[in-house]
Amino acid sequence: MSQDSKVKTTESSSSAPPKARKLLPVLDPCGDYYYWWLNTMVFPVMYNLIIVVCRACFPDLQRYYLVAWLVLDCTSDLLYLLDIVVRFHTGFLEQGILVVDKGRISSRYVRTWSFFLDLASLLPTGVAYVSLAPHTPTLRLNRFLRVPCLFEAFDRMETHTVHPNAFRVAKLMLYVFAVIHWNSCLYFALSRYLDFGTDAWVYPDPAQPGFEQLRRQYLYSFYFSTLILTTVGDTPLPDREEEYLFMVGDFLLAVMGFATIMGSMSSVIYNMNTADAAFYPDHALVKKYVKLRHVNRRRQRRVIDWYQHLQINKKMTNEVAILQHLPERLRAEVAVSVYLPTLSRVQIFQNCEASLLEELVLKLQPQTYSLEYVCRKGDIGREMYIIREGQLAVVADDGVTLYAVLGAGLYFGEMSIINIKGKMSGNRRTANIKSLGYSDLFYLSKEDLQEVLSKYPQAQAVMEEKGREILLKMNKLDVNAEAAGTALQEATEAQLRGLDQQLDDLQTKFARLLAELESSALKIAYRIERLEWQTQEWPMPEDLAEADAEGEPGEGTSKDGEGRAGQEGPPSPEG
Repeated sequence: MSQDSKVKTTESSSSAPPKARKLLPVLDPCGDYYYWWLNTMVFPVMYNLIIVVCRACFPDLQRYYLVAWLVLDCTSDLLYLLDIVVRFHTGFLEQGILVVDKGRISSRYVRTWSFFLDLASLLPTGVAYVSLAPHTPTLRLNRFLRVPCLFEAFDRMETHTVHPNAFRVAKLMLYVFAVIHWNSCLYFALSRYLDFGTDAWVYPDPAQPGFEQLRRQYLYSFYFSTLILTTVGDTPLPDREEEYLFMVGDFLLAVMGFATIMGSMSSVIYNMNTADAAFYPDHALVKKYVKLRHVNRRRQRRVIDWYQHLQINKKMTNEVAILQHLPERLRAEVAVSVYLPTLSRVQIFQNCEASLLEELVLKLQPQTYSLEYVCRKGDIGREMYIIREGQLAVVADDGVTLYAVLGAGLYFGEMSIINIKGKMSGNRRTANIKSLGYSDLFYLSKEDLQEVLSKYPQAQAVMEEKGREILLKMNKLDVNAEAAGTALQEATEAQLRGLDQQLDDLQTKFARLLAELESSALKIAYRIERLEWQTQEWPMPEDLAEADAEGEPGEGTSKDGEGRAGQEGPPSPEG
C-alpha cells in the first residue's frame, strides 16, 4: 500500500461518523468477542448438519413442522450473513501487531478460500421452493460448507476450557453421534428407495401397527445404524446389491471410526497421565527404591502416605518447572500473583523494591512436611521458611515439650540467610521446629537470596540493617563482636588494597624487566651474527699450507687481502 493510499484511508476513517465506528469495531481474533461469536455460530452450523439431512430423509418430519423449519432456516441464514460481516471486521496479526485497517482486512478476506465457501453457503437456493414446493430441504445442502467454522470454534473452546480432556471426550462423542445420525438417515432413505418391508433388511412396512410413527422410524433407524457401526452383529443379512454396498461402506466406516476412537482415547489418557506426572512427583520409583533397599515398613508407610496426601489434596512440588515455558516476565507476574502476599509478610522483605520481590518470588520453592522436624537446634541454617498452610510447633530437645505453635502466614529462619556481623548464634538454628501434621511451606535458600541481592547492593544494605535492628530487639546481637568484626573487615579491606597496590607495582617492574630482557637478547643476537660474518672471512689451514708450499706467501697474502676487501661485511644495526 502506498503512502498516499494510507493517508486517504486514515482520512476516510477519521471522517466517518463516530457512531458508525462504534457500531462496526474491529475484532481481535484472539479476543473474547470473537470467541463468543464463534460459539454462537456453532448453533446454526449444527442445525444444518443434523436437522437438514433428517428432514430430507424423513418426509413426515419436514411436513409436520414446516413453519418451524422455515423460521429456523431464515434465522440460520441471517446468522450466516452476519458471520460474513464479522469476518470483514476481524483483524489479523502482521509481524505480531493487530491490523485494524478495514480496507486491508477486507482485501485479505476476499482472497481466501473461506470467503468463497461462505458465499457458496449463502446462495439463495431457497428461492427454488417456489417452483419445487417447500418440501425439498435438500436445497439447503450448500449450508454444510460452513463446517470449518465449527472446527475453529471447537479448537478455541478446547484452549479456553479448564478441562480440555473432558472437552475432547465430549467432542468425540458428538462426532460419533453425528456419524450414526447421518447413517440412520441414509438407511431410512435407502429403505424407502427399495420399498419398505420388501425384505428383512430394510425398514418394516409403515402400514404395520406402530411402525408408522415418526419417532419409531427414527429410533429404529438409529438402533440399526448403531448395530452396524459398532460391529455388534444381530443385523439381518442383506439381499440386494444396494444393501451389500451399504453394509460394506458401513463396515469400512466402522473400522476407521474404531481406530479414531481408540487413538483419541489413548491421546486423552496419555495427556492426563502426562499432566499428573508434570504436577505431582512419580511415587512408583520411590516406592520401588525403598523396597529394594529394604527400608522398614514404618518408613515405607510414611512415604506412601506423603505421596497420597499430595495426590488427594492436589498439591504440587515442582511449580517452577511447570511455568518454565512461559516468557520470563509473564512467569514472574504469575508467580507474583501467587506468592507475593506470602512473601510480603516477612518483616525483612517489607518496603523492598518491587523488582527485587519479583526475583525473590521466582526463587521460592514449595515443600510439604508430615509429622517430622523441619529443622533442629544447632543445625546450620541454609534457608528460611514461610508457612503457607498447616501448623508447626517449637519444641524442646525432648520433642515433647511445646513452647509455641506457628500457623499460616508466619515465618522462621530468616536471620540465618542474612550475613549480619555479631550474631550470637552465627548460622546455627536456635530452636527445634516440628510439623504437627501435613504442613505446606515455602523455603528460600541462602544462595538464591545472595544471588538476587548481588544485583541490588542498596537493598542488601537496607535488609542487613533491618535484620540488625531485629536482632538488637531480641538481644541476640553482640555489639562488641559486631564492632570487632567491622574493624577486622576494614583492616582486611585495607590489607587487600595494599596487596593490590603492591601487585600493580610488581607488574610494572616485571614489564620493565621483560622489556630490558628483550633489548639485551636483540643486542646479543646482533653481536653473534657479526662474529659469524667475521669468521667466514678467515683463511682455512689447508689454504695456508698450500700457500707455503708454493713459496708465494706475500702474493697469496695480498690476494687474500684483496679478496677480503672485495667481500661485503655484516649488515649494520641500522640496516
